[in-house]
Amino acid sequence: MEITIIGIAGGSASGKTTVVKKLQERFTGEIQVLGHDNYYRAHDDMPFADRTLLNYDHPGAFETDYMVRHIRDLKAGRSIEHPTYDYTLHNRAEETVWMEPKPVIIIEGILVLENEELRELMDLKIFVDTDAEERLTRRILRDTKERGRSVESVLNQYITTVKPMHEKYIEPSKKYADLIVPRGGHNRPALMLLESYIATLLKAREEKEPEEV
Repeated sequence: MEITIIGIAGGSASGKTTVVKKLQERFTGEIQVLGHDNYYRAHDDMPFADRTLLNYDHPGAFETDYMVRHIRDLKAGRSIEHPTYDYTLHNRAEETVWMEPKPVIIIEGILVLENEELRELMDLKIFVDTDAEERLTRRILRDTKERGRSVESVLNQYITTVKPMHEKYIEPSKKYADLIVPRGGHNRPALMLLESYIATLLKAREEKEPEEV
């Protein structure tokens, strides 16, 4: 199977997940998504209180080489057991998700364009660009409602790690993008371009496949 790898990066709460979900809805069964967050390093030997203090926006927080191996396995036609992450525990979960190769694989995460090995695997690199104030507002709403966080803890993390790491690592990675998408999932023209790109890839793949006898 010929597989196309698309990387989607951008700041925390920039709208990356919304873009990915809309593409999944449009191409049901044709897209496989690997979230970089699920490859956060496991810290089973560390107390919860200590795990909450870790810098989760630094490249070293991720087991990226593990993700690279999984992407290469999928490109080679091998299935994988994709890890999952529990945000309420600040740790990798025991559950895994069985994933089979699909024609289009999306790699999504704040730092996927920062890592050279990941970039080299991508056929298309996208950066979702959203205003800092809007990202912070979205992050507060998301983390308090979906991840059981307090507003105080979200703001403290934003000031101490999220904002400085964004400026140091995430924003500079925008220079590697082939396509910059302002406003994330609300940018319908940009989504239409992505949908058209993927549809063209899938059509070309179908035309290459030998007809069944």
